Amino acid sequence: MTAPVRKSVPTRRPVRRSPHARSRKNPWHRQPPVVTAFACIGLILAVLLWAVIARHFAPVSNTNRESFDAIVVLGTPADSDGNPTPELLDRVTEAVHEYQRGVAPHLIVTGAAAHNRFVEADVMARVAEAQGVPASQIFEESQARDTIQNACYSSRLMTAHGWHSAEIVSSAPHLPRAAVIFSHLSESKFEWRVHPAANLTPGYYSNAANLIEIFKTARYLVWSRWAESCP
Repeated sequence: MTAPVRKSVPTRRPVRRSPHARSRKNPWHRQPPVVTAFACIGLILAVLLWAVIARHFAPVSNTNRESFDAIVVLGTPADSDGNPTPELLDRVTEAVHEYQRGVAPHLIVTGAAAHNRFVEADVMARVAEAQGVPASQIFEESQARDTIQNACYSSRLMTAHGWHSAEIVSSAPHLPRAAVIFSHLSESKFEWRVHPAANLTPGYYSNAANLIEIFKTARYLVWSRWAESCP
């Protein structure tokens, strides 16, 4: 007898997807590093451009009034010995001039020991008192560690005293970012305007200060505004 003939069963080969199909599913799959790098650089430049435009069009006020309940002086660090830096002196001196002009009867100095062991509000209060502002008219806010908290905590201090308007004093490079923050802050229901401090130390502020503020504004727009709200 002849042996039965066995029929071979064809094996199925695994279906291979073409590389084009994978790339359609994930457009970033196996992209050349140069393309990814250029995409990241383009994104960073777009964010920085957004920050520049935001600073350029930052509001300077939300009111037409010329007198206010308080002058808010935004904090900046003292030096390592606790002495006022030129920037701190510029801000406080300008605020004292505005106080003497009758712009507002109260001074709020805001800033914690954010960069060294000296509380910014304490140093600013001493400078303002030395320049003739009565201690009874100086109110210290000593918890804020950045500009967002400056705006938040000074707003709460004003609410506690029944004040509804303020002039915001700071250095010229800092003011656009501060104005953007005050305009976005949900708690700043009060009327406000920004006022730049005079540069009493020629050459102290460099182009680097404006460049740093552009990066800080970009960080606020894409991160800090959402991550750090008034607690």
